[in-house]
Amino acid sequence: MSKNIGFVSTRFSGTDGVTMEASKWAEVLEKSGYNCFWFAGDLDREPEKSYSVPEAHFLFEQNQWINLKIIGQKERTPLVTQMIHDLRSLLKIKLHEFIKQFDINILIAENVLSIPMHVPLGLALTETIAETQIKTIAHHHDFYWERVRFSINAANDYLRMSFPPNLPNIQHVVINSDAREQLAHRTGIASVIIPNVLDFENPPKTNVKDANVFLKSIGLSPDDRMILQPTRIVQRKGIEYAVELLKELNDPRNKLVISHEAGDEGYEYMEWLKEYALEHNVDLKLVTTQIADPLCGNGSKTAPYTLWDVYPFADFITYPSLYEGFGNAFLEAIYFKKPMLINRYATFVRDIEPQGFDLAVMDGFLSKKTVQVVKEILNCPNRRKAMIDTNYRIALNNYSYSVLRNRFNAIMTNFFGDTPNHIYDKTEYPNRDTLWDTTPPNPLYQHVDPEDFRPELQ
Repeated sequence: MSKNIGFVSTRFSGTDGVTMEASKWAEVLEKSGYNCFWFAGDLDREPEKSYSVPEAHFLFEQNQWINLKIIGQKERTPLVTQMIHDLRSLLKIKLHEFIKQFDINILIAENVLSIPMHVPLGLALTETIAETQIKTIAHHHDFYWERVRFSINAANDYLRMSFPPNLPNIQHVVINSDAREQLAHRTGIASVIIPNVLDFENPPKTNVKDANVFLKSIGLSPDDRMILQPTRIVQRKGIEYAVELLKELNDPRNKLVISHEAGDEGYEYMEWLKEYALEHNVDLKLVTTQIADPLCGNGSKTAPYTLWDVYPFADFITYPSLYEGFGNAFLEAIYFKKPMLINRYATFVRDIEPQGFDLAVMDGFLSKKTVQVVKEILNCPNRRKAMIDTNYRIALNNYSYSVLRNRFNAIMTNFFGDTPNHIYDKTEYPNRDTLWDTTPPNPLYQHVDPEDFRPELQ
């Protein structure tokens, strides 16, 4: 009997890292016969599988007021406490209704129990999990102690309770080694690492027509070179280094395109960035049309393009982030066989770099040597081909959907014992259920040879 899984967060919409990683998990689970449903304040999923609660969005007016009163503050008034609990009570009712309406067997909390963008929702979800004893996977992308803006707050009692909660029916999942160690050190909570993944077993299919239309929509001609910064416009992405790179390359064909939106952390950095590019004579193009998550089938079809329409014509990827929990854009660039410049942020140095990827790298500053490496990559097709082929092979072995299947199987065994709830692709193995009784209870992909899935590299 297939199980119903409920994803919970403040939003599942657009192309932020949490939304896209949740889409990947859902894709793997649904191909294995599970049913996935969605609870959030902002949703672009199928309506019949969605439970939209505007009060759950971190931009909901009451929640924004609460954040102003508790983040960067040392004291909390009784009125603020009452507002938190009023919203918590409402959201808890909605969560119970969601679980009942879709007969949810397992909850997956996507970052909503990790970073306190919405304290009432975190409290409501913690109480719901405790009251129902529902099996829950808390998928943590980044914690509040990793963000300077949460270092002073008037809600430490709530943070200790729910960000994250320590309950026996929760399996905690993190995306890097440092997060696992810090979580254990600060809270005593054990966790497993599931890195960000992509379907490297199946190379991307590009809609050339849509990609061409997108290229024209942002004002690029066939002679231009798209240097793509595929991230949100927030300060920790270090986009000023991409501007500096184009200045040093000093080629009028190069156009810096930023694919994602600003707004999660304000617009001041975006305005500064536009001035900075102008001062350095860099042609900066911000994508102003809505870009959808390609992994959920473009949700409600309201966006004219998906992220997969942006990557195909990129000539080079810049990824000079100062900090990342993992780095979705890193995997996406490799998936689309694009060369890239990367800043050696901590998680990259510790968890990713040892795999042996071939990249142009910087270490906190843009050196002349790094600029020269980028020039060689842009001007030498053979060098570029060798780079992207090597990187795809490494990613296939370490960050493909088979990795997610394996680790999910271990969690399901921990939850339900050695029963036929294991994750495998039913589209590839339609008769696997009938063979279960005569097959050893190991996850299907546990000892798979990556060569079996290796795609043709172009």
